[in-house]
Amino acid sequence: MASPRGDSGHMIVKQILVVEDERPIREMLAFGLRRAGFEVREAADALAARSAVANQRPDLLIIDWMLPDTSGLELTRQFKRDRDTAELPIIMLTARAEEADKIAGLDGGADDYLTKPFSPRELVSRINAVLRRAAPAEADDNVAFNGLTLDQASQRVLAGERTVPLGPTEYRMLAFFMTHAERVYTREQLLDRIWGGNVYVEERTIDVHIRRLRKALEEFGYDRFIQTVRGSGYRFSTRAE
Repeated sequence: MASPRGDSGHMIVKQILVVEDERPIREMLAFGLRRAGFEVREAADALAARSAVANQRPDLLIIDWMLPDTSGLELTRQFKRDRDTAELPIIMLTARAEEADKIAGLDGGADDYLTKPFSPRELVSRINAVLRRAAPAEADDNVAFNGLTLDQASQRVLAGERTVPLGPTEYRMLAFFMTHAERVYTREQLLDRIWGGNVYVEERTIDVHIRRLRKALEEFGYDRFIQTVRGSGYRFSTRAE
């Protein structure tokens, strides 16, 4: 559902920024998303996209790979490097169907990757799945290990008093690990627990997000807690491997 109800019972309309230089495609996407219940804004290039985000932060970005001024991949990297926009969910659109391109898009910070051509229903389904992953956790408890704290009420991770900048998928992954410490999970189990069983995501995607999570934790010395168990999967552990 594109618009869940808020505490007052009113519908909360999610805002999508579509970044696509080809006007017919951009307008087609915007039309379909508005019909699905989203509020939609449009940008024809990276410069307009950065300006639009600065003026009003959207709930999710849809970025085409091929833009006239900066590639969509580089624009995604710029948003993810900026602390103010690092947690913005991003779906990349592209005609590139090769696995290496998908990995490059996910490594660049995209939360999902959709290859053209695709159906409007699939795009809406992907958007809703990414928005669910980015939604604040309902739990109020803090979970802490050796100075690394998961604040589930504010959906933040703290290293001491410093905030660890994480994208929505990496946050959900770390939250799952920290609340299920010391247990090994296969890639398939992680896909089911973090993405949900009704969303198709390749198992290789787990490896991409594990790398991004470790990179975010590395600055604070906590990357060692995300451990690879050869032949089995991954676990969160404060013990030495």
